[in-house]
Amino acid sequence: MGSVLGNTISHSHRRTSRRFDPNIQRKRYWLPSEGRYVRLTLSAKAIKAVDSIGIEAAVARIRARGVKV
Repeated sequence: MGSVLGNTISHSHRRTSRRFDPNIQRKRYWLPSEGRYVRLTLSAKAIKAVDSIGIEAAVARIRARGVKV
């Protein structure tokens, strides 16, 4: 996930460079199977996905990619 480049266009239609960054946040989840909290750095869209599928399934997917949790 990187940033996308674009332009800010003023009222007079002058253009200046800007970046569109993802909405990254750090969130702490309770992982009942391990009896501990895990802190994940997620985008806002990923937080909604974790809320939808559950933290256990999300951690399983993250570990399947080879990322340490």
